[in-house]
Amino acid sequence: MSHAQTSNSAFSGSSAKLAFASLGVVFGDIGTSPLYAMREALHHVIAAGGDLRSSVLGVVSLLLWALFIVVTLKYVVMLMRADNRGEGGILSLVVLVQTTLKKKSGLILALGIVGAAFFFGDAMITPAMSVLSAIEGLRIINPAFDPFVVPITLGVLFTLFLFQYKGTSGVAAIFAPVTMIWFILLAVIGLSHIADDFEIFSALNPLHGVAMLIAHPGLALLVFGGVFLAVTGGEALYADMGHFGRKPIRMAWTCVVLPSLICNYLGQGAFVISHPEAAHNPFFLMIPQWGLVPLVILATMVTVIASQAVITGAFSIAQQAIALGIFPRMYITHTSESESGQIYIGQINWMIMVGVIFLVLVFKTSDNLASAYGLAVNTSMLVDTALGIVFFWQTRSWPRSVAIPALVFIFVVEATFYAANLLKIPHGGYMPVLIGGVAVVLMMTWLRGVSLLSNKLRKESIELDSLLESLERRPPARVAGAAVFLQTDNKYAPSALMHNLKHNRVLHDKLIFIAVKTASQPRWYEDRVSVRNGPMGAWIVEATFGYMEQPDVPAALRACAAHGLEVDPRQASYFLGRRVIRPSARSAMPFWQQRLFIMLANQSARAIEFFRLPPDRVVELGMQLSV
Repeated sequence: MSHAQTSNSAFSGSSAKLAFASLGVVFGDIGTSPLYAMREALHHVIAAGGDLRSSVLGVVSLLLWALFIVVTLKYVVMLMRADNRGEGGILSLVVLVQTTLKKKSGLILALGIVGAAFFFGDAMITPAMSVLSAIEGLRIINPAFDPFVVPITLGVLFTLFLFQYKGTSGVAAIFAPVTMIWFILLAVIGLSHIADDFEIFSALNPLHGVAMLIAHPGLALLVFGGVFLAVTGGEALYADMGHFGRKPIRMAWTCVVLPSLICNYLGQGAFVISHPEAAHNPFFLMIPQWGLVPLVILATMVTVIASQAVITGAFSIAQQAIALGIFPRMYITHTSESESGQIYIGQINWMIMVGVIFLVLVFKTSDNLASAYGLAVNTSMLVDTALGIVFFWQTRSWPRSVAIPALVFIFVVEATFYAANLLKIPHGGYMPVLIGGVAVVLMMTWLRGVSLLSNKLRKESIELDSLLESLERRPPARVAGAAVFLQTDNKYAPSALMHNLKHNRVLHDKLIFIAVKTASQPRWYEDRVSVRNGPMGAWIVEATFGYMEQPDVPAALRACAAHGLEVDPRQASYFLGRRVIRPSARSAMPFWQQRLFIMLANQSARAIEFFRLPPDRVVELGMQLSV
């Protein structure tokens, strides 16, 4: 069951209403691509000279067929079939593929880590690129505004991040109407200029793109680098599927977004053919002077909405990564009482904000940023396609003879785009590689450190049932009340229990051992807890949460009443083991990685907040460990 089917939010309702609502969340990024995609794709081919008409027809043809192949065929038609109980996105696809393979594959997880890491790079570059390209419309109004473009952009972006903690529930109602107006305007602007040269309709023939590449083989990759900017928001269609459902997103794409983009790119092409001097910024120059100011204001609003969607997407990816154990625990704030997907993660928010502001200050113009844009999301797209090939090969939900050749063809197309984007590395493309690379190192370090730590603790631990049986034969003093011990594995005795016995030499009358497990599905709709009795009258509980849910231990304890365990979570005492990690000369990790893991562990959110424990009922017992 998808999130869209179970939500009580304002987005619930008919497919048409959900399709309309999705415009403000899913399509903002791809909807702002006409601001810069045509300009960047044309730049190199026009500079090389040759016949303008054939060059423009070729570029428009490539732009349109990129939308048809990468977005429509791959995401709308194919990958939306690869949903994990209604949820999409790269980490959902990783879990789905591992479930399909019936085993945990290190290679599949590594692909997921790479894809998720580069998504964070995209989350930094997209707001900088989108907002900066919209504010640059001021230069068309009056060149005197040029010195104010960067300061205004920084002001808009800073305000956007500053108010993230409030969530989007209060302003989400205006997202869809504003974005709908934007798409209507894109279509109107494009249609009003198609009459400049009706031959532009021939760009729908892919042979024009092929002919242009043959005419300019040395520029092919440079042109592809610009064309790719038209599809950079495509992954959002798959990632946000759980919020709205497959049918509404397909409806919005087919009926509104794709037609608007086609009309606008055709209109820009016809306009450039008839006005060659406008090739350096066709989108804004298509607009009459009187319409520039309102257009810049609307474009800024839409780019802010697009940036908002990317940022909240980063929060969701981080939440899933935390639940899957590839990211340290972070404090997650739920910003809406009715919409479970509305979350805020402060550490992620400020990290992205610093990155975005840095990018604007370094690159200063959207032309320069275009050199850095695309590589991060292209990496995530390639990972999606590779995982999709594995999924369709295993499940056979489509005939292999259809699905596999189609995805291999898409992979080749995206690999060509990737080769084009690699040419951007010396001119700024190193930035997403650097950001993604750092995120990969952080995730791999955390994963390896946690694995080594868990193995060490397992070797040094005593089985819980054996310990309780020995305590039953020689029982310690008992005191009134309920003690809840949190642990990662119910098989072994938690360190907090051992330290409590060592130092206090007493146990509570009611002993509860609870392990929180993450399911391989987004949300857990079955029985939240399983409960069994152990020696000494102890209760051993396993609470299960989906990887898109935040664990709530008090709620899990309340659910135990149906299994005979009556406990008031507000009156129980919670015992936690607090680990102080030290570097070791005998560690399997190099010293630099040990220090990095220790830093991540120290930044990790405390279990009190993460598991929603009542702070005044928690007892923490410390211990030192080395990895």
